Amino acid sequence: MDTVILSDWLAARLDRAAAEPVYRQTLRLMQQAILTGQLPPGTKLPSSRTLAEDLGIARNTVLHVYDQLTAEGYVISTTGSGTYVADTRPDTAAVNMRSKPAVASVDKEDSTPRETPKPPKRDLSDLSTRGRRLIDKAGVSAKQWGAFMPGVPDVAEFPARTWSRLQARLWKEANPDLLTYAPGGGYRPLRRALSDYLRVARSVNCTPDQIIITTGIHQSIDLAVRLLTDVGDRAWVEEPCYWGARSVLQSSGITLVPVPVDDEGLNPREQDLQQPPRLALVTPSHQYPLGMVMSLARRRTLLEYARQHNVWIIEDDYDSEFRYGSRPLASLQGLDEAGQVIYVGSLGKMLFPGLRIGYMIAPEHLVDTFRTGVAELYREGQLMQQAVMTDFIMDGHLTSHVRRMRALYGERRQILIDAITARFGSELPVMGDEAGLHLVLGLPDHANDRAVTAAAYDAGVIVRPLASYYSSDTPARRGLLLGYACVPNDKIGPAFDTLARVIEQTALKAPTRAA
Repeated sequence: MDTVILSDWLAARLDRAAAEPVYRQTLRLMQQAILTGQLPPGTKLPSSRTLAEDLGIARNTVLHVYDQLTAEGYVISTTGSGTYVADTRPDTAAVNMRSKPAVASVDKEDSTPRETPKPPKRDLSDLSTRGRRLIDKAGVSAKQWGAFMPGVPDVAEFPARTWSRLQARLWKEANPDLLTYAPGGGYRPLRRALSDYLRVARSVNCTPDQIIITTGIHQSIDLAVRLLTDVGDRAWVEEPCYWGARSVLQSSGITLVPVPVDDEGLNPREQDLQQPPRLALVTPSHQYPLGMVMSLARRRTLLEYARQHNVWIIEDDYDSEFRYGSRPLASLQGLDEAGQVIYVGSLGKMLFPGLRIGYMIAPEHLVDTFRTGVAELYREGQLMQQAVMTDFIMDGHLTSHVRRMRALYGERRQILIDAITARFGSELPVMGDEAGLHLVLGLPDHANDRAVTAAAYDAGVIVRPLASYYSSDTPARRGLLLGYACVPNDKIGPAFDTLARVIEQTALKAPTRAA
């Protein structure tokens, strides 16, 4: 493409009516021509005055384009000689390309064929083994709101005006210490406020120094795993268990040992006890997803086993503030005298998930290690948010909000249970409804809960299949997780009617027998 053709080529592509400035269009088009080889290395560009006249634009515009091309290495300018296209082609000897044969392409305004390499096809084969496992088994949903999304609080009920007022007050002061990184485990006033709150609400035994502020339970688990385990170490996980925690462990190269749960919680088998794991991840106050509570006898047995075999216990206490008909249960950490329990929690379920403030309580002898680890790996910040959260707690807003939401979620839970009973009677059991933000609706053993989930999604209702929480392809139970917290009272009945029709059509029909 010579300089005359370049002017014509640019003029044909400039859109004077577009929102994008002419300068940006010209720069983009010339970069494109150089990268595709339409302007080969060594091509002398027309003078800024000539190109400006040919395109009918200001000379300063062309000068700015040439300056930017020079700065980015597309062209080389020599005083008294002119501006030339630089040679930016990859060094094939260094790259040692093994690509497929190139495909010739011809531009409409340029009849000279040029070789354009075909981009390699990308799929899961490009990923590592653990990367493929993570993506293939991913449980994250494209939708995070609506009937009956499990685990999501009603963010519309969050006292946004109160939060905004507290935040505005802090921003007005503009303390520079709140705008930098957060070494030391997080904002100390927040750690002190959380220590007081958890001691009363969850019977947790800790000092403010033991609390490490994180972005949530996922990061807390990830930090503990990185600091306390090596690739190939074994970890007990509940069967079934939360898919997110399972993904964090597997992505760190941990070998998972699914341990069944019964009505008393985690129930290790003889073969499990004979091979002590490096750590055990449990949800003792409200097993996820089935909802049972670990009995005191099982708690004491687990703690003693951990003490004798130096097993780390990660206690995931994700939503136990919301218990209906009884007070929230005491934590496992509060019974730990050997310093084997790492307690993790989040404020997202109580307030709103986008807050991204979580916490972990480290054993005293690991506090400095965990503080260093969280700062080294994640470069923590969000001190301004943590300061707002501190005032929110200290002014009593957290306690009153949790109390109000517990009552509201209790109403919604009952509305959903009544709708289930009215439609199915005792045909489909309800499990795990004593606490939290969801319940489990059992299905017949022959039902395919994944297929029911897909059909419900097409009908506009979000549920999760119980099968996806099991490590085995043949889960022990079939069912659906139904979240009720984020569904307005008057929407629960109609949404369940839709889901019920799907269940009747896809799950309650007798299985077809082979001839």
